[in-house]
Amino acid sequence: MRMAQARVAKAQAVSGIAGSALLPSLQADAAFTREQFTEHQFIPPPYAGNWSWNNQATLDLSYELDLWGKNRKALAASLDYVQVATAEAQEVRLALQTSVVRVYVQLSLQHVVLDIARSTLRQRQNILDITRKRLKAGLATELELRQAETPLPAARAEIERISESIELLRNQLSALTGKGPGDGETIRRPSLSLDLPIGLPTVVPADLLGRRPDVVARRWMVEAAGEGIDVAKAAFYPNINLTAFAGWQSLGFAQFLSPGSLIAGFGPAISLPIFEGGRLRSQLAVSTADYDIAVESYNSTLIRALENVANQIVTLRSLAIQRVESGTANDLANRTYDIAFQAFRAGMTDYFNVLTAQNQTLVEAQRKAQVEARFLDAYAGLMQAIGGGIPVTPPPAKGARQ
Repeated sequence: MRMAQARVAKAQAVSGIAGSALLPSLQADAAFTREQFTEHQFIPPPYAGNWSWNNQATLDLSYELDLWGKNRKALAASLDYVQVATAEAQEVRLALQTSVVRVYVQLSLQHVVLDIARSTLRQRQNILDITRKRLKAGLATELELRQAETPLPAARAEIERISESIELLRNQLSALTGKGPGDGETIRRPSLSLDLPIGLPTVVPADLLGRRPDVVARRWMVEAAGEGIDVAKAAFYPNINLTAFAGWQSLGFAQFLSPGSLIAGFGPAISLPIFEGGRLRSQLAVSTADYDIAVESYNSTLIRALENVANQIVTLRSLAIQRVESGTANDLANRTYDIAFQAFRAGMTDYFNVLTAQNQTLVEAQRKAQVEARFLDAYAGLMQAIGGGIPVTPPPAKGARQ
């Protein structure tokens, strides 16, 4: 973000440089030169043929009339680039905010998965305890006991793996906020939910996509490139400046500031390019190519924006159905496990039925949590795809450049 803000400040400074060309320029010059004067020019004695000081101090004023609008167009292009940098900074901010939200979604998912893994470990520990009691009562075998013990180390290893993922996600959040890894320890468990119904539009207004920061940045780039063409065209015309100067000039210092040493002058200065070896036409060709590139970049960005929004809407609609189905499957798996566990506890079924039901419960619980996380992630992606509500300034609508 700070780099993006620095680019905005740089663009603003460049526009200030361009704007200075529209204002008069006043410059102070002074030269004090020790030299030997010739005896064969208009140098009066005692200076002719001797060493002395040749002194001059002036104030020089110049003003470019800008009759063809070259400087005004250059300033307009610079201001457009300020808008480009501003929109790109907003794009960076939106991407950063979306990344933080998505990492929080993943962190929430890992906490839910950790809860499931701990619950599974407790269930398997309960099964092991029951199997030990049944072994003491002569209702189970040593093989069944070892089978009940086997899943526990794997369950504890899974808990450790998930805990590692949580710590890594905390470090990632700290990095996204520009802080050190130690700051991640202060991040609490997020509690994310999106229970409110989401109205997904069947048609996305073009004006909504037109306010995405990346689309706006490309539109401003087109405007700036168009101004660049006008600047290149204006370079073919004469450049007319008004100049004036006033100051003092004398040989030696004795009379340097006397009224007789005053000098002044004013008048127009005209320059007209006649033969540039094709440089001006090449500059115009470069500006025209830059404009074409900017237009195609805008078109490509807009197409990607439309695709992004459409993909997010399709994903959200599908996940809305998946949420219902995964919730139903999770409820059925829990009821199946409860029945199998009660039957095992009563000695009416063996360990494998309980283990099968428990594994299915674990699978469905994880699938449900993953669908919920994907739904939240897709919703964050949709908010990013439609611009995230971050205010940007699009260029004014006007006709296409001929």
